[in-house]
Amino acid sequence: MKQFHERNLSMVMDFYEMTMSNGYFQDQDKDTKVAFDVFYRKNPDNGGFSIFCGLEQIVEYIENLHFDREDIDYLRSQGLFGEEFLQYLTDFHFKGDLYAFPEGTIMYPNEPIITVIAPLIDAQLIETAILLEVNHQSLIATKTRRIVRAADGRAVSDFGARRAHNMDAAVYGARAAYIGGAVGTATVLAGKMFGIPISGTMAHSWIMYYKDEYTAFKKYAENYPDSTVLLVDTYDVLKSGVPNAIRVAREVLEPMGKRLKGIRIDSGDLAYLSKKVRKALDAAGLQDCRIVVSNSLDEYTITSILAQGGRIDSFGVGERLITSKSDPVFGAVYKIAAVEEKGEFVPRIKVSENEEKITNPGLKTVYRVYDENSKAIADLIALANEKVDFAAPYQYVDPKKPWKRRFFENCTVKALQIPVFQEGRLVYDLPSAREIADYVKRQLEEEIWEEEQRFENPHTHYLDMTPRMYEVKMSMLNDSRESSELTQRR
Repeated sequence: MKQFHERNLSMVMDFYEMTMSNGYFQDQDKDTKVAFDVFYRKNPDNGGFSIFCGLEQIVEYIENLHFDREDIDYLRSQGLFGEEFLQYLTDFHFKGDLYAFPEGTIMYPNEPIITVIAPLIDAQLIETAILLEVNHQSLIATKTRRIVRAADGRAVSDFGARRAHNMDAAVYGARAAYIGGAVGTATVLAGKMFGIPISGTMAHSWIMYYKDEYTAFKKYAENYPDSTVLLVDTYDVLKSGVPNAIRVAREVLEPMGKRLKGIRIDSGDLAYLSKKVRKALDAAGLQDCRIVVSNSLDEYTITSILAQGGRIDSFGVGERLITSKSDPVFGAVYKIAAVEEKGEFVPRIKVSENEEKITNPGLKTVYRVYDENSKAIADLIALANEKVDFAAPYQYVDPKKPWKRRFFENCTVKALQIPVFQEGRLVYDLPSAREIADYVKRQLEEEIWEEEQRFENPHTHYLDMTPRMYEVKMSMLNDSRESSELTQRR
């Protein structure tokens, strides 16, 4: 059996990607170029925005995409694929283009955050990998940002590994949490892989191992005098834990010239207990001792605790962060937008009885529109070959109110997608997790309206279209309707 570090993840894909690719190969369509868009339809938790995350892992997947002998033998065993197709896979590597928002970009529903322009089979085989990375990490990064916002300047750390859905979810979830605003993680491998600060205090088992709580605290302080944070809720927070922590601070740490860094509470009424603990620590001259809390926290419980006057300096957040428990499905999709015919890309559109499932056709460019104060007031979808000139008032279409004549005035724009792969070659310099986290923070502080960041009834960010883009979409919908009516008459 392969070891963890030897895994080839190329076949992390839905089987239909392989059967469709084989069909395209047999029909001699494998070299036809197509364009696919990645977008999502709804922000988690009814929020006002999401954070694009997971691009680094998409790059790694595409860079390492190959089929080894064991993969080919397994596919052969399915009895569906001819030897010519299997031989084609033996020499396969991605040959297309990929454009994406820079990782960490604040994003909104129904705009193409990734566009793949590639030969048909190349575009098809990477679908699942792209979606699972975007769906997982964007979800956790967005959830973490909500929790960080609720903490109102207090530190939030990822404590979620043991509640994650598996090892990869723990490691990459920690990465996403850091990008979303967590100050660090308890997951050691994530720290090693991505340069994330790691931290940990002590376990209940440490305290229960020794004959009494004081001895456990004393042993811990002697081992870690520069970073002593004591877990005070094993027996009784107020009657046992805090008094023993104060005693260790005085009898063990202060003679060494050290200070008790903090105490952690992992159960009980955190608002009530933190206020009582703060009084006791202050009375003992430990005003600099920090209070850390954990135990099933999220943005809602943290908001409630602080509203009740909780005296808390930092939060360790686990299961509800690493699983985004309140809204655990992100829902990004991968839809074909155009097919190359005679050297030109011809738009494709998905039509549905559900309005939200109708796609935006064609090759596109997404712009972020800024007012004179550099605040993002809308995103604008244009056809890829359009020139968007904001030197004069620029007319646009609000798809929800297309009958109104609207103009952007005194605004600037920035194209959001950047090239990541061109003809199969990586052309994007991957930033560090710290750089991505700083980018997220900077956008939210400088560009994104405060009204979009609130939890209750956030302002809806406008997604507008150029008149030409809107005309193409409406024309294709009308053609689809007429075709359907003709079929029904027959």
